Amino acid sequence: MEGPAAASAVNRETVAAIIPGYCEEKHVGDVVARTLQQIAHVLVVDDGSSDATAANARAAGADVLVHEKNLGKGESIKTGLRYWLERGFHHIVILDADGQHLPEEINRFMAAAALGAELLVGTRMKDVRQMPFLRRVVNRYMSHRISRLCGRDIPDTQCGFRMLQSAVLPHLLDGTERFEYETEMLIKVSRKGFRIDSVPISTVYSDEVSSIHPVRDTIRFLKLMRRYEKM
Repeated sequence: MEGPAAASAVNRETVAAIIPGYCEEKHVGDVVARTLQQIAHVLVVDDGSSDATAANARAAGADVLVHEKNLGKGESIKTGLRYWLERGFHHIVILDADGQHLPEEINRFMAAAALGAELLVGTRMKDVRQMPFLRRVVNRYMSHRISRLCGRDIPDTQCGFRMLQSAVLPHLLDGTERFEYETEMLIKVSRKGFRIDSVPISTVYSDEVSSIHPVRDTIRFLKLMRRYEKM
């Protein structure tokens, strides 16, 4: 596809979305439909769900890829990055399938992308009133620690609502498999000398259930941090 790769404009035809999802049949159809109102190309990566996530995503108009078993959010994102990289898209937006990210705010990323940053990360820290207190404390601590490791200020490193320029994609197709991949993405992009900027987004918490395992995923994260701190 020559169009998206050749186009300098950032618009609904030149941006493609990745929506990783695991057992998100309740919300994924609505997220897909609203995302398609903003941009024309949407991929849902169903990470081995046992429910109707894939079927509901297809019914809403998304392209769908299905992992036969659960591989982790990191692997789902990498599957999506490969899919759109092969199709020549210049900008990729990533958002969650649970409704925590508002597709209507994709236009904020498209506007910010025109300023040239290769990675844009949503930040909810402009208005934390809707964020649970414990999550706010943990988020600020983690963001401070990861920002130091990256050598630049990233106010909300835990936010998965992001936009990537195609130049960074080849550097992000390996590495960790699960939630710590989103942190590793920041470290890799910063150490390659690419620019990271933040985009203010809304803080949304409703009935979504976190898939993060508090012990297992914390251990994975700490191992990742120790590895990169030694590099």
